Amino acid sequence: MKRILAGLIISLFATAPVLAQGVQAVPGEYIVKYKSTSTSVNVSKVRSKLASKANLRKAFPAMGMYHISLKAQAGEAANLEEIKNDPDVEYVEPNLIWNKTQDNSSSNNAQSSAYQGVYSYNDIINNHYAYPDNNYWQSSAPTAVPTSWSNESDVTTKGTVVVAVVDTGLDPTHRLFQTVANGGAGALWQNTAEVNGLTGVDDDQNGFIDDKNGWNFYANTSNWADDDNHGTHVAGIIVGTGQNIFATTLSQSKVLIMPLKFLGADGSGTTTSAINAIYYAVQNGAQIINNSWGGSTYSKALHEALAYAYDHQVLIVSAAGNYGDNNDTTDMYPANYDVPSNIAVASATNSNMLSGFSNYGANLVHIASPGEYILSSLPSNQYGYMSGTSMAAPFVSGIAAMALREDSAMTGYQVKQLLMSNVDVYPALNGYVSSSGRINAATSIIAAKNSVGTLATYQPVYKAQYQADRSPASGSAGCGLVSSAMSGGPGAGGPNPMAGVISGLLLLPLIVWFALRRRDPASRRKFERFRMNSQIRVMIGDRELVGSMNTISQGGLSFNTDQALEKGGIITMRIQSPDGHEMIEVQGQVVWSEANQAYGVQFANARQGTLAMIQQWTQALVKS
Repeated sequence: MKRILAGLIISLFATAPVLAQGVQAVPGEYIVKYKSTSTSVNVSKVRSKLASKANLRKAFPAMGMYHISLKAQAGEAANLEEIKNDPDVEYVEPNLIWNKTQDNSSSNNAQSSAYQGVYSYNDIINNHYAYPDNNYWQSSAPTAVPTSWSNESDVTTKGTVVVAVVDTGLDPTHRLFQTVANGGAGALWQNTAEVNGLTGVDDDQNGFIDDKNGWNFYANTSNWADDDNHGTHVAGIIVGTGQNIFATTLSQSKVLIMPLKFLGADGSGTTTSAINAIYYAVQNGAQIINNSWGGSTYSKALHEALAYAYDHQVLIVSAAGNYGDNNDTTDMYPANYDVPSNIAVASATNSNMLSGFSNYGANLVHIASPGEYILSSLPSNQYGYMSGTSMAAPFVSGIAAMALREDSAMTGYQVKQLLMSNVDVYPALNGYVSSSGRINAATSIIAAKNSVGTLATYQPVYKAQYQADRSPASGSAGCGLVSSAMSGGPGAGGPNPMAGVISGLLLLPLIVWFALRRRDPASRRKFERFRMNSQIRVMIGDRELVGSMNTISQGGLSFNTDQALEKGGIITMRIQSPDGHEMIEVQGQVVWSEANQAYGVQFANARQGTLAMIQQWTQALVKS
């Protein structure tokens, strides 16, 4: 195999049913979404509705979504229009063909298709990558991976975490995916419901025959072997966050890889294949979905699929892209979907700067991760270096899996907040990722360890708001932006999502002090303050104080209550972003402002990553 795309980029096309010139889609195939209010719509009714017009190829009843193919007959266009005009139908999209794009420009050499070195296992041994076993050799970035291993608690009794790799498959013969008894790491997920193995029988009756370890949605078979090599490399990065994958003797992997192939050897796949993979991952217990792929066109159906994963508390990790573009102004999906548990990952150099090829975005890209010259597994027990955000994303997925091993009660949304709040902040990343930092394995594991038993399971309510339905102000907004605060954000019509400061316990110990700024004209504010009128609830012991938030800044917030507080008291708060997509947990000290005649909470212990998120929230608010 001579060539591979180091950072897999998918080229998407227009989503309108009437396809523009040059747009590629599977002829006659569409995705139909039925309205959630149409409670009488089910699979049998859909089949009946479509009987004379189309064949039902795949149903996703939990999402109200169906993959259809129009029957080849006269009046095909009229049949499609009739389906679109059904009052029960919310939208119809063509089944797009997604293709890898080659970019061999001199400015993007790191994402060109050539391997950056291929080595046999003997080469690895001769280069001493196997010694000592407690070292991390896949990247030289200072991400504290070995330290994170020593910080893990009770490692012998912790369970495994399942990560779905939606990609090109993987090589099951590689030693990482062989059982420990056969000298491997046992990193391959097992579908225990398929109790009889490869028998030609759908033992668990889930519609997939012999899906013992995963599925090939590209060819619709149980053979998900990697014929492009990208998926095997991605999977090895995830497994490597838990142990030295070059060790002479491998331990049982702390992460199990669920291989879900949706791209073929020709580099193409379809929207329905991607949705199938995501739906399967959720239905079969994956806690993390890794998406080391992306494209520039918005798809309502794919948005729905990721929102479905979010509803099931799954963390979604998406590569930011390798075009050197600003995702805040240039579309890139799935990275830009505002699903609250979707964490978009940029690539950082070993010296903690943004990689030259990496996409970025002060608002829509959340965290940086090592993505240059990453050494990982390739088919046929080989290893090689590759670069791209495709490599940066699985490193985040792996660390997230290690954090979930420590605190399995966390939702994917909470894991995202934990990772962002425990980055190593670097000035060179400020303005390029919203956390201003690169992931740190050790601090993330310590934070997860400290959160066990202290944090109630939580995630904000979310409903996908389609891009075409958004106002110009919110159409470019993603996670953490406040442009839709006054209208209630996605799903407007319910309670204001900034319903405030809710009782909570600390997610992690946070360490940066801030002082309440006086309104003395001679003293300039350190932090700009913004108006935020919203109800808040603060729990102090067994007392619940109900009041209203007046202002918020990076230094703290001010509020009024109908009950006195004890000045100097320490409380813990959970603060939700104005658009309902983000949440931080922070400790604060109660203070009283004589000038304002109002109580305030000083953010006494806020880490830089947390403060960066507050700064995001205030971008569209009115200054006070």
